[in-house]
Amino acid sequence: DNLARKANEAPGLTQVFATYKADTPIIWADVDRVKALKMKVPLQGVFDTMQSYLGSTYVNDFNKFGRIWQVKVQAQSKFRSEPKDIARLEVRNEEGKMVPLGALAKIQDSTGPPRIDRYNLFPTARISGSPAPGFSSGQALKTMEDIAERNLPAGMDYQWTGMSYQEKKAAGSGTLMFALAILVVILILAALYESWLDPFSVVFTAPLAVLGAMIAVMIRGMDNNIYTQIGLVLLVALSAKNAILIVEFAREKKAEGMNAIEAATQGAKLRFRPILMTSFAFIVGVAPLVWATGAGAVSRQALGTAVFGGMIGVTTLGLIFIPNLYVAIQRLRR
Repeated sequence: DNLARKANEAPGLTQVFATYKADTPIIWADVDRVKALKMKVPLQGVFDTMQSYLGSTYVNDFNKFGRIWQVKVQAQSKFRSEPKDIARLEVRNEEGKMVPLGALAKIQDSTGPPRIDRYNLFPTARISGSPAPGFSSGQALKTMEDIAERNLPAGMDYQWTGMSYQEKKAAGSGTLMFALAILVVILILAALYESWLDPFSVVFTAPLAVLGAMIAVMIRGMDNNIYTQIGLVLLVALSAKNAILIVEFAREKKAEGMNAIEAATQGAKLRFRPILMTSFAFIVGVAPLVWATGAGAVSRQALGTAVFGGMIGVTTLGLIFIPNLYVAIQRLRR
């Protein structure tokens, strides 16, 4: 509870709560193991007796009236309604004699957790929460780790489970996927152009798309989540598409005898309208994702905002930078 309270006070976290409660009224049975050994009563027999009489124990199944019935052993409610009834329960020792539990265990009222969860065989206290608005899940995880390291007593540690564990395990994979996407584009264009330099005229437009996507995400106050990263990978192909239209025509004009500057200018002029038509058709098509509503709207808005902003950025800036990039690459070739 103290850790959850401090987490709720920290920026970046909200609705943090612990399922562990140590103040639930319980009945504590303190079994005297030395006395049980002297009386030749196996400890497992003591625990099985309390389990069967106070809870229940499955025995077997039988068929009757066309149905399958389960047989379970349990004491009648009138024999397990009071704490003192536990002392009257009897367990058989190794000599076959019945020994009352009252002679082996001390029954008393106490407080404790209603249940004890375990993780990797260790007793645990589960804490759940959510990132505060405007904070990413990665920032929330880092904040929670800092709070746990400062406040957990000696001998206690923390581990992530569920979606948080998967996110920590996959941390940094978004950058790797983005780099791999650019590498694939370079390899494909290198085979197409039969050149290692010309593909860089295309892939260097990817930062323009990323810039537009990040600006759109910041304007809407969203975080850089997995859906945003998927949008960034998608933008690699979309930004390359615009650049390919200009570079391909510039290469043709250069092959006809024009210099690099004239070829890049002519390529941009010839492909200006097709680029605007295809780009704005995509932007208008993805606009419903930006303002999506209903179930799953958050994921659609994150993906749509990144792609929407990235396409606007690469369309407006790309028409200026792509011809210049082509000219710069051609000068390096010399």
